[in-house]
Amino acid sequence: MIPMSDLILTENILRRFSPLDSLKRENIAALAKKMEIRSLESGKTLLREGDTDKRTYYLVSGTLELADRSNNLRLLRADSADAHNPITPLLPRRYTVKAVDHVEYLSVDTELLDVMLTWDQTGSYEVNELQGDEQGGSDDWMTTLLQTRAFHRIPPANIQAIFMRMQKVNYNAGDVIIKQGEEGDYFYVITRGQCTVTRETPLNKEGIKLAELGVGDTFGEEALISHNRRNATITMQTDGAVMRLGKQDFNTLLNEPMTTWVDRDEAQGIVAKGGKWLDVRLPSEFEAHHEPGAINIPLYFIRLKLSTLDPKTPYIVCCDTGRRSSAGAFVLNERGFDARVLRGGLNLAD
Repeated sequence: MIPMSDLILTENILRRFSPLDSLKRENIAALAKKMEIRSLESGKTLLREGDTDKRTYYLVSGTLELADRSNNLRLLRADSADAHNPITPLLPRRYTVKAVDHVEYLSVDTELLDVMLTWDQTGSYEVNELQGDEQGGSDDWMTTLLQTRAFHRIPPANIQAIFMRMQKVNYNAGDVIIKQGEEGDYFYVITRGQCTVTRETPLNKEGIKLAELGVGDTFGEEALISHNRRNATITMQTDGAVMRLGKQDFNTLLNEPMTTWVDRDEAQGIVAKGGKWLDVRLPSEFEAHHEPGAINIPLYFIRLKLSTLDPKTPYIVCCDTGRRSSAGAFVLNERGFDARVLRGGLNLAD
């Protein structure tokens, strides 16, 4: 494991590097929360020629040796003009990079950086205008969304429009934001406080607690995508605030770019290569008929069961028509999973 540096990451350090030096103050502060300074001892390798990891690296202190496949060597010193730019940024990497002496460096997810730069240069207002509020407000909810793999599929213009069209709503502890059985009208992002998710059953009118949600967590998408009524109640556990996006804007700007549909042949090919069927119907529906080897997690339980799924496994999400499965796939994709939806559902596949 690469050790953390004792050096404290500051805005001034980040502004030594391109294109970080172009970011607005609020945005560079938000990005700093997602980065750490790490150390590398003399002789240790930072990057290898041919690597394809999508991360951007910067040299903070010390000297690095860059060697290509012909063993041509050059040195990169932290105090040089070249160190203003990322270390061997092209993929696959063109150099093997080793520490000549004690080195300190930064790294950041390249796609997150690209999204932040796009927002910074196209947004019509500052990040702090999107914060929860003055009492404990934070921009973590926004950077949490921006760094999710699914958000990287969203066109930059959509990202700008999403944040511009979101509305802020404050709540007190005990307030019900959405109630089970109601029509769906908004998609929500928690910007301050915590919420509890409960589901009423015939045997438990008080509701079974399904999950707790905090800053950066989202909810409300299932009813918007599946065109069904709300399948759970969301209650503020503390005083807090949310940003909400209307149904039409959600479907046009956020849901459609995130959803990947596959037909039965494509789905079977993915499963044959190690993917899994994920059936989000009720257990009674699943027992009557399901794909061989399928996993059954009802849609209303999917958030609770995320820890049982493998982020490295592609999932083909299915139901009878495709409505519930598209809602389930959205939840998975938003949290970094690779989820596709069976086009037309199992009824059409039959």
